Amino acid sequence: MSAEEPEHVGPEGAEVEDVESRYVPPPEKTLEEILAADQEDESLRKYKEALLGASTAGAVVVEPNDPRRVLVKQLALVVADRDDVVLNLTGDISQLKKKTFVIKEGVSYRIRIDFIVQREIVHGLKYVQKTSRLGVPVDRMTHMVGSYPPKEEMQSYTTPAEDAPSGMMARGSYSVHSLFTDDDKNEHLKWEWSFEIKKDWKD
Repeated sequence: MSAEEPEHVGPEGAEVEDVESRYVPPPEKTLEEILAADQEDESLRKYKEALLGASTAGAVVVEPNDPRRVLVKQLALVVADRDDVVLNLTGDISQLKKKTFVIKEGVSYRIRIDFIVQREIVHGLKYVQKTSRLGVPVDRMTHMVGSYPPKEEMQSYTTPAEDAPSGMMARGSYSVHSLFTDDDKNEHLKWEWSFEIKKDWKD
């Protein structure tokens, strides 16, 4: 799994969009195609089997009634020495924007996304987050999550640590548009939520 520092986009945001638009993902391959390639190379074959684990035995289907390959389960706000604050992403996600995370100004935090991959390998997962305040965009970040094989177990990605803004002018409510997508521009889940910057956790 690979991860990159978030891209904070200001007035030069168009340059980032241009770079992304020029990127051409590699051709998507099924598990069978990946396993069939390089069969004569014993060490490479064993490596792929170890990497894919149970996937070598056939398609892994965790929720057969759900045709999606990526099932995003929850988003958590992770702060050292505090319990994770969790947003459940399996229910009515239209209600999520009514629930607000409280973040203490200046604190270092991470965002963790828990998900299940089923059926086939997913290439180039990407987490995109756009933040606005009073309808005005204030931040955008893109995290390259990586490529994942199907597994019965939950998998997760945690963003690099970031410091919440601080100061009286930074305090207040923010709205967030989140998107979990991939190299093929499949939208695995798109949701809205909000957080509030406060002087302290209980203010």
